[in-house]
Amino acid sequence: DVTDTEAVRAMVADVARKHGAPGIVVANAGAADSKPFHKMNAEDLDVMLAVNLGGVFNLWHAALPGMQGKGRLIAIASTAALKGYPYVSGYVAAKHAVLGLTRALALEMARSGVTVNAVCPGFTETPLLERSIETIMQSTGRSREDAQEALYKGNPQQRFVQPEEVANAVLWLAGDDRVQ
Repeated sequence: DVTDTEAVRAMVADVARKHGAPGIVVANAGAADSKPFHKMNAEDLDVMLAVNLGGVFNLWHAALPGMQGKGRLIAIASTAALKGYPYVSGYVAAKHAVLGLTRALALEMARSGVTVNAVCPGFTETPLLERSIETIMQSTGRSREDAQEALYKGNPQQRFVQPEEVANAVLWLAGDDRVQ
């Protein structure tokens, strides 16, 4: 549970005991609730912030001290960190915050040997996307094909991003040749 600060610290400490301090840390947990803004409440926003932003903060905060001047902190954000989407304002706000955290920490760590980056993929073929498609179908009566098209037409490639494409971007950012 990335929202549980102590659980995240314990996990990082366990990894460090077994394998040494992590040199590459990828914050990839996320959640997206879909509802119109007027139907949201403060708890809905808190949940989106806790998972999407708090999870990144908790993981990076626990791992950074062990990096000792060499490492990679990478967040999987979203194009929602770069622009707005309807019916997911809490998710969008949280992902914007992830990008802001990434940019600020990257500047703090710029001379340390630790790089800090975010990957911002569009709609990616994952269980989270499947839930979004199901929600569109249920709330609008659209067919699966129409629901999918409504989402992937926002991706420049006019298709869903594949998880392997995101993984390849992360692998590139995690590479040793990124150290100055």
